[in-house]
Amino acid sequence: MSQDPTLSNEAQTVADRDAALHATQELITQARAGLGTVIAGQRGVIDELLMAILCKGHVLLEGVPGIAKTLMVKTLGRLLGLGFQRVQATPDLMPADILGTTILKPGTDTFTFHAGPVFTDLLLVDEVNRMPPRTQAALLECMEERQVTSDGVRRALPAWFTVFATQNPVDFEGTYPLPEAQLDRFLLKIRVAYPSEAEELQILERHHGTTGAGLLEDAQITPLAPGLLEAARAEVRGIRIEPELYRYILELARRTREWPTLLLGASPRAALSLMLVAQAAAAFDGRDYLVPDDVKRALHPVLRHRVMLKPEAELEGFDADRALTDVLAAVPVPRQ
Repeated sequence: MSQDPTLSNEAQTVADRDAALHATQELITQARAGLGTVIAGQRGVIDELLMAILCKGHVLLEGVPGIAKTLMVKTLGRLLGLGFQRVQATPDLMPADILGTTILKPGTDTFTFHAGPVFTDLLLVDEVNRMPPRTQAALLECMEERQVTSDGVRRALPAWFTVFATQNPVDFEGTYPLPEAQLDRFLLKIRVAYPSEAEELQILERHHGTTGAGLLEDAQITPLAPGLLEAARAEVRGIRIEPELYRYILELARRTREWPTLLLGASPRAALSLMLVAQAAAAFDGRDYLVPDDVKRALHPVLRHRVMLKPEAELEGFDADRALTDVLAAVPVPRQ
């Protein structure tokens, strides 16, 4: 990039950085504004959803019913101009119910494939832990391979295919806990908390003022410009990482494998995910380079579902976030 003689070195650096992340900053600004017209508060959750989209990763949303998890994903799809499908998981849900099935054409001897709801851009799977293991395994192929195999034929899923799965943290009756292999396919596990009192008041006021069609329809969200998301993803992938930060990420992941309260530590895939989300965190701060704070910001949502506590640690009141906080405190931060 050519230098502008009217700018100081510091100002030129800022200008170059802003130019390097132009698409990302535009996407973040417009997405926050668009989602904010429908969702009251939940700024941290919204940012983490956007990070997952920028990193091409799947998301596990954990929270009690009625706190707008579904509405967030629907609004995000509308904002990005992407297709959206929703699946309500039940104990009798079969793989064909989500993947699709081959049926005989009436009056002919030929078969045709009817695509299931996974053939979309954003797929919301409500209460994913109510889905039986066989169907969970079918979803696993979709998440990892981004394809469906039916009758020996491989069918590619849309390029933007992303799974947003929800689960209730307090209702375990009639559920099938997700196996570690499936949990590891989720880039982030986001915990959605109750809104604050002021935010909940805003929710009541907004719903009182609707026409009856719903907040999302009343908001009349304008989709982002075509190509903006792909450009932003390219910018995030290009964020610079110094060698010391590679070692910091690696040390955090490896330390979880020997931590006294953890039975299962982070996998190499988890370390890679931590690096990708840290890059997105840097972009949210308007930087085209990584710093240790970006890694710290990404650590809990990336690793909380990938580590397993020892039974005695659970009895003592530990949870994954507390163990990860202890790991974070024990690993020296690289000097800048």
